[in-house]
This record gives sequence, structure tokens and C-alpha cells, in this order.
Amino acid sequence: QVQLVESGGGLVQPGGSLRLSCAASGFIFSFYDMSWYRQAPGKERELVATINSYGSITNYADSAKGRFTISRDNAKNTVYLQMNSLKPEDTAVYFCKAAHRSLNTKNYWGQGTQVTVSP
Repeated sequence: QVQLVESGGGLVQPGGSLRLSCAASGFIFSFYDMSWYRQAPGKERELVATINSYGSITNYADSAKGRFTISRDNAKNTVYLQMNSLKPEDTAVYFCKAAHRSLNTKNYWGQGTQVTVSP
């Protein structure tokens, strides 16, 4: 059974930091590129950051560049999103997604974790 379980969300003041985790199970994690998405109320889900299956290539949305860092530990089947200098506009539900690195197969999504940035 495939599972992606996000954790680490919460309430933080502007300028603060959070580290999100996404623990994977039920598939070969090291074969999958991993991404973080977010969805704010009334808005479409948007890509925040991506890391390839080897952990050697990362990409970020412009809104995340310089503030967020995506990383992974294939030994722990976990992907992380370190978020620094948080802003109120970062408030959203954050989701992780797994996409096979070479096969056009079904993607896997987690249930999301809420991040709220507020004074």
C-alpha cells in the first residue's frame, strides 16, 4: 500500500522557519522524483520545489528560491522541505508528490500538512 505522509506543518510567525517531512512507503522511493506543492485557499495547487530521484538536481518556484530547500534521504524514504524567512503568503496546505523518474506511471500524493504564517 502506497503512502506519503507529510508532517511538520504548523503556525509560525513571519520570518520564522519550518521543516516539512514526507515519509514514503509502499514503493521504491529511490526510483521516484519528489516534489512539494502547495495550495492556498481559493487558489490552484502550485509547484514549490522538485528533487530528482538521486538527490542531485533541484528546482524551485521563483517564490521559493533563496528561502526554501528541498532535500531527500533515500535511506529513510523521506523528502524534506526546509522553509526559512516565511511570509504570510506562504500560508497553504503543503503536499508531497512522487513521480517515477522514467516511467509514465501514476503519481502518488500525500494528504497535506497545513502551514500558517501569521503574527
